[in-house]
Amino acid sequence: MTLDQARGGLWAIVPAAGAGTRFGAALPKQYLEVEGEPLVAHALRALLSHPAIEGAVVALADGDPHWPGWTELEGKPIVACLGGATRADSVLAALAALPASVRPDDFVLVHDAARPNLSQADLQQLLERGRADPVGAILAAPVRDTLKRAGDDGGIDATQPREHLWRALTPQLFRRLQLTRALEAAQRDAVVVTDESMAMERQGHRPLLVEGSEDNLKVTTRADLALVAFLLRSAAAGED
Repeated sequence: MTLDQARGGLWAIVPAAGAGTRFGAALPKQYLEVEGEPLVAHALRALLSHPAIEGAVVALADGDPHWPGWTELEGKPIVACLGGATRADSVLAALAALPASVRPDDFVLVHDAARPNLSQADLQQLLERGRADPVGAILAAPVRDTLKRAGDDGGIDATQPREHLWRALTPQLFRRLQLTRALEAAQRDAVVVTDESMAMERQGHRPLLVEGSEDNLKVTTRADLALVAFLLRSAAAGED
C-alpha cells in the first residue's frame, strides 16, 4: 500500500531513532527480539491492530541498518522518515511526514518503540477520553510506591508525598498542529522535553490523565525484557 492509497484518519507516530546505549546491547533496544519479533514490531502491531488507527510513521536513525523496511503491518501503511538527535526532533520529523489527509486539527498518537505491551482496552480508553478533551490525553499510572528524596551522599533527605503524582506512559494523544507548535517552541527555547505532554504543558495546556495498565512497560533494562516476554506469552496464551 502506498501513502497515496492510505485513508485519512488517526495516525500513530513511533520515534525509533535512539541508539539505546544505556541498555548495553549490541542492537538498539527497539530491535531486540521478544517472542520472535523485535520490540518495535510488537509496539506497531498493538497500535495498528486497533480499528481506529489508519497507519503509522516511524522515525529512524540516519542509515539505520536494522530497520526491516516494512511498508505495511496489520494491513495498514507504515511510513519511515529520518529522525533526529532527540526524541522531540524525531517526533517533529514524523509529524511533518504524516500524509496530507491528516489535518492540522486531527489527533495523532505518539508511542514508544520499546513499549510493546500496550493493551487494546487502554488504547480504546485513551482514544475515547482523549478525543473528547480540547487538548488531548496521555496514558499514565498513579505512583503507588513511597518516594524518597536522596541527598548527594546517598542518604535519605526526605519522604515525598505521592498524592497527585503519576508516571507518564504512552501513547500520548494530541492534535497535530498544537503538538508541532509545542515541540518547536521547546526547541527554540533550548528545552529538552522528555515526552510530548511536557511540551504541551509548557504552552499552558493541561492534558488529561487516563489511567493505564502498570504492565505497559518501557523496556530499559534486561529485567524489563524478561518481564515483557512473560507478559506477551501470557497474553498470547489467553487468546488461544
